[in-house]
Amino acid sequence: MINLQNVNKIYRTNDIETVALENVNLEVEKGEFISIMGPSGCGKSTLLNIIGLLDSPTSGSVELCQTMTGTMKDRELAAFRNHNLGFVFQSFHLIPSLNVMDNVELPLIYRSHVSDKERKQMVREVLDRVGLSHRLRHMPAQLSGGQCQRVAVARAIVGNPEIILADEPTGNLDSKMGAEVMDILHRLNKEDGRTIVMVTHNEDQARQTDRIVRFFDGHQI
Repeated sequence: MINLQNVNKIYRTNDIETVALENVNLEVEKGEFISIMGPSGCGKSTLLNIIGLLDSPTSGSVELCQTMTGTMKDRELAAFRNHNLGFVFQSFHLIPSLNVMDNVELPLIYRSHVSDKERKQMVREVLDRVGLSHRLRHMPAQLSGGQCQRVAVARAIVGNPEIILADEPTGNLDSKMGAEVMDILHRLNKEDGRTIVMVTHNEDQARQTDRIVRFFDGHQI
C-alpha cells in the first residue's frame, strides 16, 4: 500500500543544508495501522508530508496504492490525494466560517461526478459514524476539541480513501477525548480495513497499533 525506497529529504539555503530524512525505506501493508515515533525535529512530519504527497523527496521513490508518484504533475497529485488519502491534523484545520456539514463536504466539492444530493448523503453518513449527526449546522467555535477532531476525521474519510495519515491526532485533546478519537481510528482500521499511518508522541497509543516505526535525526532506527 505504501512503499518508500531510499528516500532522502534535504532543505537547502544559501548558508546551510539540513538533512530532514536520510535513506528511509518503509513498507506499509494494506490494512496495517502503524505509528511513527521519535523526538521533535527527527523528521516524522516531513515523512508524513512526503507520504501524503504534500512534499516531494530530494531523492528516492514513493509508491502509493501500487502507483509510482514521482512523475506526477501538480494536477495529478491533487486528484490522487483527493481520491486515495485522508488527512487528520493535530490542529484540526477546520474552516471557522463553515459549519460542520460544509467542512466535511469540502473534499467532495472537487469530484465533479458526485451530485449535490450524493455529497450531502455521504456527509451525513460519516458524521453519523463519528457520533456528530446532531451537530450538522454547528460552527467549529461551538464544538469541543474532541468534537472538532471528530469532524476532522469525518472530513478525512468522507471520500472513502485507502490511506489515512494522522499527525498527532490527539495532541490537543485531554485523555478522554483522545481515547474517543483513537477508538474511531481503530474502528476505521478494523472494520473498514483502512491503512493508517499515525505520527504520535504517545507511547501508550502507539502500542495499540500494529507496529511502531521509530526515527532519530532523520534516520529510521
